[in-house]
Amino acid sequence: MTKITIGARGSKLSLAYVTKVKELLVKNNKDLKEENISFKAIKTSGDLNLNKNISEIGGKNLFCKEIEESLLKKEIDIAVHSLKDMEANENEGLLIGAYLKRNDYRDVIISEKIKSISDLKKGVKIGSSSKRRELQLKKINNKISVINIRGNIDTRINKINENKLDGIILAAAGVKSLKLDKKISFIFNVEHILPAVGQGIIAVQCRKEDEIKNLIKRINDSATSLCAIAERKMLQTIGGDCDTAIGGLAEIENHNLKLKAQLFSDSGQESFEYELTGREVDASFIGKSVGEKLLYLAGEKFKKK
Repeated sequence: MTKITIGARGSKLSLAYVTKVKELLVKNNKDLKEENISFKAIKTSGDLNLNKNISEIGGKNLFCKEIEESLLKKEIDIAVHSLKDMEANENEGLLIGAYLKRNDYRDVIISEKIKSISDLKKGVKIGSSSKRRELQLKKINNKISVINIRGNIDTRINKINENKLDGIILAAAGVKSLKLDKKISFIFNVEHILPAVGQGIIAVQCRKEDEIKNLIKRINDSATSLCAIAERKMLQTIGGDCDTAIGGLAEIENHNLKLKAQLFSDSGQESFEYELTGREVDASFIGKSVGEKLLYLAGEKFKKK
């Protein structure tokens, strides 16, 4: 009987994602039993340096690096990540074998005071660790104060009172996966806050040459996979890093894929938007085209890293 070890971060949210992956693997592979799948929690650099900005400690892959290293060393067989934490350029020896059906991709506010977009007024203090969210909020009202907070979802919710904040902004997918829907006071539409690339998508990663990829591919959601390919190709083309403020969302309707993206200048003073629709099978080409157009629109106001 095949024994599989899944590796991921040890947070409540990561555990919820691992449980979902485990259930889908058992359901879609008749020879696989739940008792043959174990879990290994892996501390990442991002988890160990919660008092620093992500940009200070080396970039967004800090939430994946140690997990990927465990996978390459064969300490685990499968890695489970939030796709938005992953770098656009994948590790050479690894591949994403499946993208699970996308959860809610929107951003939300948790607050006792903020119930609508009109409540985002001068002097309002919002907690966030994301440059993208900060600049998008300031586009809504540049008098909003954005306070840097990091930590898991529970920690951030507690910081509303600790830091005397009016609210915090989070990904709906995480909040809903932890069944904290009742705490959501307001959901942004994508016209106001375009989500991070890959937001709401769980990625299942394995070694490129490992036979386990045949088990994993059975839990792949094809529509989500195409959207992820388009969004990540756009991010690759931009050549951004952890400080790049960029939003991107691909959606499929009637076999057509629409990719909408927003890139902020290095100064944060300007943003550049572009949207392209094409055949879903051309997901990678659409992503590359949108990335190239954003670079063209931004010109010297955005420096490709």
